[in-house]
Amino acid sequence: MGGIKLPKISYIEKSFRKDKLILIDKINEVIRNYTMQGYNLTLRQVYYQLVARAIIENNERSYKNIGNLISDARLAGLIDWNAIEDRTRNMRGNSHWVTPGQIIDSAAYSYHLDHWKGQENCVEVWVEKDALIGIVGQICGQLDVNFFSCRGYVSQSEMWGAAQRLKRMQEQGQNVVLLHLGDHDPSGKDMSRDIQDRLRTFDAYDVEFRRLALNMNQIEKYNPPPNPAKLTDSRAEQYVNEFGYDSWELDALEPQVISELIERNVKSYRNEKLYNEVLKQEKREKNLLSDISTNWNGISDNWDEIKNTYC
Repeated sequence: MGGIKLPKISYIEKSFRKDKLILIDKINEVIRNYTMQGYNLTLRQVYYQLVARAIIENNERSYKNIGNLISDARLAGLIDWNAIEDRTRNMRGNSHWVTPGQIIDSAAYSYHLDHWKGQENCVEVWVEKDALIGIVGQICGQLDVNFFSCRGYVSQSEMWGAAQRLKRMQEQGQNVVLLHLGDHDPSGKDMSRDIQDRLRTFDAYDVEFRRLALNMNQIEKYNPPPNPAKLTDSRAEQYVNEFGYDSWELDALEPQVISELIERNVKSYRNEKLYNEVLKQEKREKNLLSDISTNWNGISDNWDEIKNTYC
């Protein structure tokens, strides 16, 4: 099979039955497909892609079995270690530099103006699950819009802080747009209501709220695998009356579908002329920083002369 060859490292010797080797090949096929599109997946996303392809059943036991198989296959050197992410645990620390020229070069690379400067609208993207922040963050970074992982129901502190932030944008004359993505289940649907209600509680009125996904028209279009609605959820009765006993997770949509959905809707709020003007200015200023970095040794060696000339 063609595609990107991914690095695999073996730490243990392990034998697999023929059916397990076939399933590992299917897992690697899913991984290669999304790696070629620039995505890394979580374990749950890999699981849902296998369910959607009718390779495995959709139940908790099947999910646990896939998790165990992927763990063993990675240790045995059959699945790439870099292809599946745990997006809830990350190492953090300070950056370090060898010369001032290096940090200027890094600054040139990361230098960005506000691409929404002068725009009538200000857009934020909120997603229910932290596990999807890699996909959401990738497209939001390209679009230069802020994004936020709600991790279920947003905490009171975070919601109050968000309300203050959105009100400041409104005071600056911008129309604030909030795009929300979540599961289609009793709590996931209710979270959209909860966000709107609590923003109003904290006096953040007139925020344009849109539930971007997961909605019934998308379920009908993309046919993600269903799960039984959680009947112990206090919101289950109202949900079942409206939608029946099935529920669907946002993770089951293909990453490209989520990215395209966000991109299309965000761009609908953007003035392209103003956007391109900011990009041109940013390019000029990034080039200036790059020139300084490239010529840093000469600038450093002649700094006293340069300082005396301009100071």
